[in-house]
Amino acid sequence: MRLLSRKATCNTHGQDSSYFLGWQEYEKNPYDEIKNPTGIIQMGLAENQLSFDLLESWLAKNPDAAGFKKDGQSIFRELALFQDYHGLPEFKKALVEFMAEIRGNKVSFDQNKIVLTAGATSANETLMFCLAEPGEAFLLPTPYYPGFDRDLKWRTGVEIVPIQCTSSNGFQITAPALEEAFQEAQKQNLRVKGVLVTNPSNPLGTTMTRNELNLLLSFVTEKGIHLISDEIYSGTVFSSPGFVSILEVLKDRKCENSQVWNRVHIVYSLSKDLGLPGFRVGAIYSNDDMVVSAATKMSSFGLVSSQTQYLLSALLSDKKFTRNYISENQKRLKQRQKLLVKGLEKAGISCLKSNAGLFCWVNMKHLLSSNTFTEEMELWKKIVHEVKLNISPGSSCHCTEPGWFRVCFANMSEETLNLAIQRLKSFVESMNNQSHHQMLKSSRRKFLTKWVFRLSFDHDHREPEER
Repeated sequence: MRLLSRKATCNTHGQDSSYFLGWQEYEKNPYDEIKNPTGIIQMGLAENQLSFDLLESWLAKNPDAAGFKKDGQSIFRELALFQDYHGLPEFKKALVEFMAEIRGNKVSFDQNKIVLTAGATSANETLMFCLAEPGEAFLLPTPYYPGFDRDLKWRTGVEIVPIQCTSSNGFQITAPALEEAFQEAQKQNLRVKGVLVTNPSNPLGTTMTRNELNLLLSFVTEKGIHLISDEIYSGTVFSSPGFVSILEVLKDRKCENSQVWNRVHIVYSLSKDLGLPGFRVGAIYSNDDMVVSAATKMSSFGLVSSQTQYLLSALLSDKKFTRNYISENQKRLKQRQKLLVKGLEKAGISCLKSNAGLFCWVNMKHLLSSNTFTEEMELWKKIVHEVKLNISPGSSCHCTEPGWFRVCFANMSEETLNLAIQRLKSFVESMNNQSHHQMLKSSRRKFLTKWVFRLSFDHDHREPEER
C-alpha cells in the first residue's frame, strides 16, 4: 500500500535545478567578511537590500505602526483575532495607490479587484489554478525565472512551453516566436490557456517595449487566451526607457469593453520594490470578477497576516515617504548596477544593456571551451567552487544560448560586490594566462614537428657523397 501521495514522492519540484543547487552550495560555505572571508558570495539571490536604512528610519519615526497602536492606543487584540481573506481595506487602498504611483499615476487600480496573497509565488500559482486545468499550457518567453518551473507547474499540473527568444534582438519577443511556441504546444497536444511574461524581465533586467506589449495583446486577442503580466520589478526601473504596464497599453487601445479586458491579469509584490520578501506580501489584480472571487477564496491557503497589513498600510499611506523612497531606491540601484557593469568590463566581460531589476544578464560565452550547455555547466561549477561566487547559469533560466549568467548586485554591501568583481577578474586573468600558455605550447609543438620533418626531409634528399 502506498503510504505517501505521488505529489510527495515525485521529483517535479525543480529543486535539482542548478539555480537551487547553487544556493545549497552557498549555504554550506557562506561568505562573511569577518567569520568566513573566503566563503561563497551569494550572487544568485534577487533581494533588494540597498534601501533598508530608509525603511528603518521611517519605523523609528512612526513607533505606533510598529507597536500596533492607533492614536496611541494598542490595537494588538484586534489584529490578533481572526480576519477574513478579503484583507484590511486600509491596506488594499494603500497598496493600489502605491502601485499607481510606481507607474507614474498613468493608470489607477480598483482595490475591489485586488486579491492579497503570500507573495508573488502564491499569486502566480493561484492564477494557474484559476485559469488552467492540469495538462493545459502557458507560453513563457525565454530566458525566464527558474522558480516558475516550481511555482506554475508543481502543484497545478500546468505545463510550460517556451517562447524561444535570442540575443540577436536583445531577447525581445517576436511574432514568429509566439506562433512557433503556440504550434509546438499543439504538436504536444497541449491546449494553450495563456502567456505569462515578467515585466521588467527576470533575468534580463530589461523593460518590455510598447511594441512587444501591443504584440502580446494582439496575439492573446487572436487566440482567445489569457495574458499574465508579472510586474513585481516595476518599481526597480532606474533608467530609460521607463516602465510601461500592460494595463496602460490596454487603456491606450480602449479595450475596456472588449473580451480581452477580462483576460489580462497582473501579479505584484512588495518583495523587490520595498525589499520585503520575508513579509510575504503579494497580489493579483484582475478585471474578471470570477477570477477575483475564486482567487480570494484560494487565498485562504496563503494569507498575509493582519499585523503585516496594518504596518504596511501606515507606511504606504505616507505619500511623502513613498515618493522619496521610490526615487532614492532607483538612484541607488542605478549606481550599483553601474558598479557591476564597469567592474565586469574591466575583466573583459560584457552585459546585456539593462534598465531595471536587481541583476545583470552577463555574457561569458568567450570563457567556454566550446559552445555547449555542458561547457556552461563546467564553467558554472568552477565559478561556484573555485571563484566562490554563486551565480545562476542561463540553462537554469531555459536560455537557448550557452554562456549567459544572471548575476545579482543588490543583496550585498558595496565592499562585498567589489570583492566579488575582483575574484571574477582574477579568475578570467588566470584562464587567459592558461589559454595563452597552451597556445604557446601548441605553437612550440607545431614548430618542433615542422623542424624535425624538415631535418628528415633534408637528410633523405641530400647529395650522395663522392668516393
